[in-house]
Amino acid sequence: MTKKNAMWMLALLFLASPMIFAQADPADTSAIAQAHTQWKAIAAGFSMAIASGLCALAQAKAVAAVAEGTARNPGAADAIRFALILGLALIESMALYTFVIIFVKVL
Repeated sequence: MTKKNAMWMLALLFLASPMIFAQADPADTSAIAQAHTQWKAIAAGFSMAIASGLCALAQAKAVAAVAEGTARNPGAADAIRFALILGLALIESMALYTFVIIFVKVL
């Protein structure tokens, strides 16, 4: 698959996703409304998986950078440690925000 084809498919996915996940009438108990509810839960699971995976990669990169920085300058370990803890808290908050948004939207 060429890069151009991949970009077209990605653009089509972004353009079609609002139509796929459009909200149905809550009083409507048809098969379409039930299918939309099912897809909403599946999309929520995928989004949490993506958010968790990207946060894990960011945390691993942050810890690696801190280990390298501490090895190069042991005298600045306290300042580097503070920056690490602050950065890890902000990275983890992104996963928690995703979880809260999913929890509110699905339930």
